[in-house]
Amino acid sequence: MSEDVDSTDGVTESRPARRRPGGPEIETLPLVPLRDNVVLPHQLAPLGAGRERSVNSLEAAVAAEGKVVLAVQRQSELDDVELGDVYPVATVAQIGAFRRGAAGAQVLVEGQRRVRIVELEQGEQWIAKVVAMPEVEPHGTEIEALVGSVRQLFGEYVAAGAAVAPELAVAVARAKEPGKVADLAGSAPDLDSQDRIALLQEDDVERRLRGLIPLLARQMEVAQLRSKIQQDVAQTINQGQREAILREQLKVIRKELAELGGESGTEEDLKERIEAAGMPEPVLKRALKELDRMESTPSASPEVGMLRNYLDWLADLPWDDAGPERVDIQEAARILDEDHYGLPKVKERILEWMAVRKRVLERRAAKQDGGEDVSRMAPLQTPILCFVGPPGVGKTSLGRSIARALDRKLVRVSLGGIRDEAEIRGHRRTYIGALPGRVIQAMKQAGSRNAVMMLDEIDKVGLDFRGDPSAALLEVLDPEQNREFSDHYLEVPYDLSQVLFITTANVIDTISAPLRDRMEIIRMTGYTEEEKLGIAKEHLLARQLEQHALSTEEVAISDEALRTLIRNYTREAGVRGLDRQIAQVMRKVPRQLVENPELTKVEIGPEQLIEYLGPARFDSVETEPEDRVGLATGVVVSEVGGDLVTVEALAIEGRPELQLTGQIGDVMQESARAALSWVRVHGAEHGVPAAFFEDHAVHIHVPAGAIPKDGPSAGVTLTTALVSVASDRPVRHDLAMTGEVTLRGRVLPIGGVKDKLLAAHRAGIRTFLLPERNRRDLHEIDDSLLDGMEVVFVRSLSEVLERALTDKVQKLPERRPLGFGSRLLETVPLVGPQPMPPPA
Repeated sequence: MSEDVDSTDGVTESRPARRRPGGPEIETLPLVPLRDNVVLPHQLAPLGAGRERSVNSLEAAVAAEGKVVLAVQRQSELDDVELGDVYPVATVAQIGAFRRGAAGAQVLVEGQRRVRIVELEQGEQWIAKVVAMPEVEPHGTEIEALVGSVRQLFGEYVAAGAAVAPELAVAVARAKEPGKVADLAGSAPDLDSQDRIALLQEDDVERRLRGLIPLLARQMEVAQLRSKIQQDVAQTINQGQREAILREQLKVIRKELAELGGESGTEEDLKERIEAAGMPEPVLKRALKELDRMESTPSASPEVGMLRNYLDWLADLPWDDAGPERVDIQEAARILDEDHYGLPKVKERILEWMAVRKRVLERRAAKQDGGEDVSRMAPLQTPILCFVGPPGVGKTSLGRSIARALDRKLVRVSLGGIRDEAEIRGHRRTYIGALPGRVIQAMKQAGSRNAVMMLDEIDKVGLDFRGDPSAALLEVLDPEQNREFSDHYLEVPYDLSQVLFITTANVIDTISAPLRDRMEIIRMTGYTEEEKLGIAKEHLLARQLEQHALSTEEVAISDEALRTLIRNYTREAGVRGLDRQIAQVMRKVPRQLVENPELTKVEIGPEQLIEYLGPARFDSVETEPEDRVGLATGVVVSEVGGDLVTVEALAIEGRPELQLTGQIGDVMQESARAALSWVRVHGAEHGVPAAFFEDHAVHIHVPAGAIPKDGPSAGVTLTTALVSVASDRPVRHDLAMTGEVTLRGRVLPIGGVKDKLLAAHRAGIRTFLLPERNRRDLHEIDDSLLDGMEVVFVRSLSEVLERALTDKVQKLPERRPLGFGSRLLETVPLVGPQPMPPPA
């Protein structure tokens, strides 16, 4: 009802009326443009003015006869208006009260008659030249009927509870002129401003009455519906719930909308969902009980939202059996071979389980057809598989292929960094914002009870004061317990026995022993060069060609180029880095084709790789080019697979002590002490001078110094380096070794045989020394991995030294290396702080 403009002083008197020759009489009056308000003739309305010109116009009108022209702006955001910015028909109003304030002026006006604006002048105020619009009062029975209809609708509108002033209702009932009835009824407060503008612009009384009838009928229905809503609300609340009035009104409004749309109420819809979910009988009873509790709880209570969320979770979870299961062994084998190169052990295990499941399903169906009771048949336990291997060997993608081969839905849950038990079991409903655990959330996402669930990075689950997630996983991954998995949020048992769980890990040492016991460990070691070549040709190249909008007719990469990528541009157990290098090469090709239109095909060989990728990043062979004293080659296994490691040993004249550098862990330090003790006792048998360790310190370094190293498998390598430096006998550069040693000189078995053989094979090692008790591990090794490499099984350190050391004795001109001082290195005493005792 206000129009905001600045205010100022200044009064201009209204001018006397004059008549145009041969036309209607012209009046000159102050004008006030209205932004979003309409004043009709015979309407009493308060107005607020804030613009400077508007206030000046009102003051000029008050100073004269109190008459002012009220015109409606076409665009309410305009401050300076001209003749084309206002509607042509306006209202001449009489100012009844006027009050000037700091922010503008407040007036009370009464509309009198319609006028048409012919000119509009701007100065300190708006001055309008207007002509009167004489109103002809029509007569006849049709007009009387229209007037009666308007009065009746207006009365019903008022009776329905509309916010109409009593004076207006009385004025409409007593008015006799049709035009006055139309103008008074048109000032109903619920009418839209555009409808009232249309009534103001209409000078024909009959058309004005006819336009009012549908407007009042619509407002009457709205008022009646509002009254009905308020009556329904009043029946459901008491005086102590007055603060919930708005919530109850919203509830009734939704109910009315549902009835108009032919839909059922939300509670009824939720009940139907619960009954159709196929829940077990105890769970169904619990859900219906909670539904009754929700319906009896006042809607203003926050517990309603918690109960609704809980029931939604119960209704959305898959409870029914998945239905008939398709088990096609041949198709599954084709999909696994199509998606992954190699991995025969993993594929064999999946196909074995599918074959057993197919026979169980067939036997169950045959017994059902024969009328036998199959409820007592032992259910087939779903295996819990754990793929352990370095990054990039295809653990997660293998899970997707298994789901596709089984025609099941796949859901993935990342466990890396989880430290809260509630992430697995969920939060109790007493907490605000509580939700089920990730397992139940994944089941809702899958929408099927026999999904394939990937639990990624299970070896990276943490532990803190909030609980142990690994302990919570014990129930999930135990086939004897997960038939009744208990989530803290649901508080009802949920059957996970039909889910095929597949977990992945890089290392197995960080997984708790009880959790390891529940899983079937399948180790996925790194790929050989031939396997990487096959993966690149069958999978990686095709994917990168598609991603870069290329075809085999436009680009060709030779096998030798791929081998160069594998040997000289990547150093990994998997193929993730190889995939990135191929993508980098493929990115160069589209640019070549675009810049050289005459070029139809790009041939990529080893020579082009230097142009595309730069110089080689790795050497194909990391071993020493010749036999050296004090340099022994070992192999280690980390999260990224196997790799070669060189153990360097130096003998330094001076106080006898053992120095270890290269971030060597406690277990490896103990192996070095055990190796030194054995060499001091048995060194003479292998050419070590008897008093050598009385006046020599030994420094052992394991590059690279920035990488932590630990484990007992470097025992034979440390011993070989010590004997070599003490006896001046070189170590074969084409030989690698691994094995734990004891003080009696025995060589004990180690783990990660395949990864270590892979590393040796990549480096071109010709002879590999392996503990005798690791002979049983070779049945898992492909014959291609052993081509060109001799594997020698050893039982004792004497056999290791016989194979590793050459007969040639190198006499160095000087023992002490230049610039190499023991004081700059951390020392590790042999036995406490006392000096080295003489050899036995």
